[in-house]
Amino acid sequence: MNFQRGKRREDPEINLIPMIDVLLVILIFLMVTTTYTRFAEMQINLPQAEAEKSLEKPATINVGVDATGHYMINSNALPSGGVEALSLALRRAAGDKPDPIIVINADANATHQSVINVMEAARQAGYSHITFATQAKK
Repeated sequence: MNFQRGKRREDPEINLIPMIDVLLVILIFLMVTTTYTRFAEMQINLPQAEAEKSLEKPATINVGVDATGHYMINSNALPSGGVEALSLALRRAAGDKPDPIIVINADANATHQSVINVMEAARQAGYSHITFATQAKK
C-alpha cells in the first residue's frame, strides 16, 4: 500500500567520484610502498691492472676447403687430402710456433667430412685452437 500518493520516489544513484578518489589513493599508496629490484645496491670495487697490448700477433694457419674437397694451407695447395697429410702439412706450416690458431675457410658447399678432416688433422698435430672464417650476408 502506498500511503504517499503524491510524492514520487527518488531513484537511487551511485556517485562514482568518491569511489575513484579512494581507488587513486590506494594506487598511490601501492606505488609508494612497492620495492623495486635494485641492481646498484651491491657495491663492488673491481681490481685495476695496467697492461700493454701485445705487439705479437698470434700465429695463424689458414686452411682453405673448397666445394670439391681440395685443401689449401696458407695459399699452398695440397696434393692429397688425407688426414695424415693434412696433419703433416699443418706441422710444417706452424714451424716452431707453439700452438697456432687454425682458421678454417670452408666453402659453403663443402662437405661436412672435409671440415671434420681438417679438425682431426689439427688434433693429431696437437693444435687445439680452431676457428672458422665466415662472411656477412650482402
